[in-house]
Amino acid sequence: MDDLDARLLVTMRAHPRIGLTELARQLGVARGTVQTRMDKLMAAGVIKDFGPTVDPARTGYPILAFVQLQIAQGRLAEAVERLRSVPEILEAHGTSGQHDLLCRVVAKSTDHLQDIIADVLTSPAVQRTDTTIALSTQIPYRIEPLLLPH
Repeated sequence: MDDLDARLLVTMRAHPRIGLTELARQLGVARGTVQTRMDKLMAAGVIKDFGPTVDPARTGYPILAFVQLQIAQGRLAEAVERLRSVPEILEAHGTSGQHDLLCRVVAKSTDHLQDIIADVLTSPAVQRTDTTIALSTQIPYRIEPLLLPH
């Protein structure tokens, strides 16, 4: 990835609805160059999608929690399959250390969060959970600092 790719990504993140012609104008390159670069970045998996970023809190899920799970030996696939069936679990990452998975979970209320956790614990593949509720977001998801020269 070179400087033009980085500037392309930063501009697209700053202006998600920008058209190719305007993007090319802002970057000072031909429209075809922008299209070729975007195709290359998509093929490489750098650009994952063009969907809108949706705020769960604005859709009725104001509680954000990070739930760490300890999984029964040899039952990771079973646990992950169970987690996939819970719509409030937005992400699950395999981790090192004391816990096996870290999940990003949203809920309508703390009571709802408790119900979600209790439901997850009904799986024999999940042995224990440890939950942290986010009180605020101090640094929202960002990628620009990695792309810009530093």
